[in-house]
Amino acid sequence: MERAFNSRDTRRARDLRKQGAPAEIKLWQRLSKRQLDGFKFSRQMPIGPYFADFVCRSARLVVEIDGPSHDVQVEYDCDRTEWIEAQGYRLIRFTNGDVMQNLEGVLVMIGQVLAEMSLPTPSPSRLREGNR
Repeated sequence: MERAFNSRDTRRARDLRKQGAPAEIKLWQRLSKRQLDGFKFSRQMPIGPYFADFVCRSARLVVEIDGPSHDVQVEYDCDRTEWIEAQGYRLIRFTNGDVMQNLEGVLVMIGQVLAEMSLPTPSPSRLREGNR
């Protein structure tokens, strides 16, 4: 399904930030200002035709917080995840309950994903390349 979008829909992003769910606000208080391992997150950022709850552009990580409405839009969420991941992002999801009842666990999980994504790829050994 082809979706039309405004690549810089800042008005919509601003509106989404103003209407943030309590779980989004709670998580944002801990992700903002590079509080999580120095990674910069942005909130309600457009990625193509979609708005990501939180995105760390340097690590290409999207964090989504799913409320009750996501229970009835499973197909839409799958299409959205597939599209965002096709753009080179990794997307992880948590529920409102996860954030409200286990914020520290959510932060640990996000930190682990960031650490995995930030690992440098090993260089081939000069010895294996035949250079001596």
